[in-house]
Amino acid sequence: MDIVLIEPQIPQNTGSIARTCAATDTPLHLVGKLGFDISEKAVRRAGLDYWPFVKLAHHGSWQDYMLTAKPGNVWLFSKFGTRNYTQATFTSNDALVFGSETKGLGEEFLSRFPQQQVLRIPIVTDYVRSLNLSNAVAIALYEARRQLTLDD
Repeated sequence: MDIVLIEPQIPQNTGSIARTCAATDTPLHLVGKLGFDISEKAVRRAGLDYWPFVKLAHHGSWQDYMLTAKPGNVWLFSKFGTRNYTQATFTSNDALVFGSETKGLGEEFLSRFPQQQVLRIPIVTDYVRSLNLSNAVAIALYEARRQLTLDD
């Protein structure tokens, strides 16, 4: 299973997601232009002591990711999804894909996929428009892992 972030912008979110990926031994793929520096010097300065344990890859484009990683199912997470994330059946070679904090995945990107692959994490109030990206990744990843554990 892969966590895929499309053009993440906030380093603290990516750092939290990287920690979750290290804790679960889940590869983290960053795709496109990043809003921050992930050089060894920058990571060391930020005190990310778990960073060496993150299975990290940076891809220049979505096509590069698809050609390199060759995921099974691609699950897109968006507030515009019509399917609840708990309705998906996850497998071990799936990609869980999330957009940037400021733009999400965008309508053009989402339109490339069947609607049943676009999942949402419900928000039950009108006054919160979205969840923090690192929280959304953790929710989705742990649901996928829960399902895979049930299959064992």
